[in-house]
Amino acid sequence: MGLKSVLYAKIEMKANKDVFYDVFTNKPHLISTMCPLHVQGFELLDGVIGTVGSKICWMYTFEGKKKISKQIIETIDHEKKVLTFKEFEGDVVDIYDNFKSTSHIETKGEINLVSWTIEYERPNENVPELVNLLDFIVGMTKAVDDHHVKMN
Repeated sequence: MGLKSVLYAKIEMKANKDVFYDVFTNKPHLISTMCPLHVQGFELLDGVIGTVGSKICWMYTFEGKKKISKQIIETIDHEKKVLTFKEFEGDVVDIYDNFKSTSHIETKGEINLVSWTIEYERPNENVPELVNLLDFIVGMTKAVDDHHVKMN
């Protein structure tokens, strides 16, 4: 059993929260057109887009290197606007165990926020925390948000 870690970020959205949630839930294949510097491709491996248990694959560039992340959709809560993805194969789980990312969209007053939580286990203290990956996810989120702001 490794060293458990949880990293968390909250990003204010300028675009409509429902549009953002819809993209990640029902139209993930469009994300590469919204933030091509981050995500270059998406593939449905098994199941139906937008359903729990479906298996998906992201192709992305992180720290100048091409990467993949094969994930299973663990949670979709339309009421609370929560999505959880667990990586079962890919560049992150080649090093880290039990990698999971959760997106939650909420409103505080008149401000819409996207929260990302990443959970994982490091095999030992010499393996770094995934702070750079969280920064990457924040950058991707902002790029998707900017795309929708420009469209409106």
